[in-house]
Parts: sequence; structure tokens; C-alpha cells
Amino acid sequence: MLLALLAIFAGLVLLVWSAGRFVEGSAVTASHFGMPPLLIGMVVVGFGTSAPEMVVSALAASQGNPGLALGNAYGSNITNIALILGITALISPIAVHSQVMRKELPILTAITLLAILQLWDGMLSFIDALVLIGVFVVLLAWSIRQGMTQRLDPMGSDIEAELKAHSMPVKSAVLWLIVGLALLIVSSRILVWGAVDLASAFGVSDLIIGLTIVAVGTSLPELASSVIAARKGEHDLALGNILGSNLFNTLAVVGIAGLISPMAVAPEILSRDLMVMAALTLSLFVLGYGFRGPGCINRVEGTFLLACFVGYTSYLVVTSFGQ
Repeated sequence: MLLALLAIFAGLVLLVWSAGRFVEGSAVTASHFGMPPLLIGMVVVGFGTSAPEMVVSALAASQGNPGLALGNAYGSNITNIALILGITALISPIAVHSQVMRKELPILTAITLLAILQLWDGMLSFIDALVLIGVFVVLLAWSIRQGMTQRLDPMGSDIEAELKAHSMPVKSAVLWLIVGLALLIVSSRILVWGAVDLASAFGVSDLIIGLTIVAVGTSLPELASSVIAARKGEHDLALGNILGSNLFNTLAVVGIAGLISPMAVAPEILSRDLMVMAALTLSLFVLGYGFRGPGCINRVEGTFLLACFVGYTSYLVVTSFGQ
């Protein structure tokens, strides 16, 4: 068990570091090739911070651990909204000015409903996975169109400022992109091995390990980027990281895992975890959309989100690890 814990710790540390290098290298490379800042924020940064979830879930699915694959994806969504946005709002209330973010909020809500409907029969089939990937491709095309046409969006300004602050030669950016991706794969293998071994040692399902330790660990890149953005007053970027990550997790991460290995879905994923994810997504839509003006997630609402995360995680620990 000690070796498994060390593997999880080492895997997470390397995973977070490599994810940061991968996203930074990707963003700077895209900028060198003329990609608009808003498009970099929506696609490269928003989706790139979910690279750890994608690699971990793909490896878990290929090794016959569906609970870990789905728990990591849906658990990361829960962590992103409840823990990361909760902490970010406590540091600095999140005002939503970006029109793109206001469009993505209802899209994320609809895609969450799609995820529930697909798993209602207790299976993630190959066709379900194809649908998810198809929707992701359509969303990616929409994101590219938005990024190319709405160049004056506030989120684009935030990204442009970040790119200037982290400028580097294109050769260095490409090198970090390649090194970051390679280390992502290595660290994910270490993490998956440790997570499965730890679940076996504690006598709990790999789903629980995926929803807790692995989900929080793979969400650390989003935590770092959102907190840094909030401290700089880049509120739209802070929220954009979370929305992009959750969209990527629900569509691409689960879709790729399903394509690799169609899987039976544990009943508690639908009755417990997806319901929590849906409730948090709906609350984020209500708080962030701003029906009468710019949306805002204040410190009181951030505290509520954090309380939801503590309550949910405590319930998982008490009902699973305490048995």
C-alpha cells in the first residue's frame, strides 16, 4: 500500500508539472502561428488543462478499469465547480463579462443532460461514445468560429496579457509541448497503477478512488490557472478554464474512454455522482449567466460551492472507506 501511495503522489506531482508545461507550450506555439488570443483561451487553454483527465481515463479504460475512467471525468467536473470555483470566488468574486462564456454556460448544462440520458440504461456503448465525440467536434468548430470572429471579447484580452507575460521562442515552446505531452503519459501510467492498487488495498471500488484522489489531482492544473487568473482580476479566464475543462471532460474524455472500451456503468454513478454534477452545473448556470446583466459568483456563493464539495466528498469517504 505504501508503494501505491508513493506512486499516486509522484504521479500527481509529475502530472501537474507536465500539464502546465504542455498547456504553456501549446498556447505559445499557437500564438506564434497567428492563432487569435480568444481562440487560444477557448481551445488550447480551456481544453488543454483537461489533458491529464483525458490520458488517465484513456489508460484506465484500456486496462479494464471503467470506474476509474468515469470517476476521474465526472469527479473532475464536480471538483472544478465546487472546489476550484469555490476557492477562486473566495479569493476574488468572479464577474462574467465575456459573451462567449455566457453562451458556453447553457451549452454545458445541455451537455450534462445528454450525459445523463446516455447512461440511463446503465451502459456507455460505442454509439454513445461516438455521439459524444461528434458533439465535441461540432463544439470545437463552434469555438474556432467564435475565436476567429469575436476578437474583442474580454477573455481574449486576458489571454493576450498572459501570453505577453510568458513569452518564449517558438523552439522552446514546441520543446515544452512535446516534453509535457510525453511526461503526461508517463505520469498518468504511474497514477493509474497506484490508484488501482490503492483501491484494492482498501477494499473499495476504483470508482471511489477516481472520484476523490484522482479527480482532485488531475484538476490541480485548473485550480492553479483559475486562482492565478482571479488574483490578477482576469475573471473571464478563471471561469473559462472551468467551462472548457468540464466540456472537454464530459465529451472528449468520456467519449475517448468509451471508444477504447464500451463499459457498464455502476448504478451509483447515475443516481449519485451525475446528479451532483448536474445540480452543480445548473447552479453555475444560474449564478454565472446574469439574466439581468453581467453574472457574478460572489464570496457567499463561493462558500456554498465549497460546502457542497466538502459534503459530497465526506459522504463518499464515510460510505465507502468507513465500511
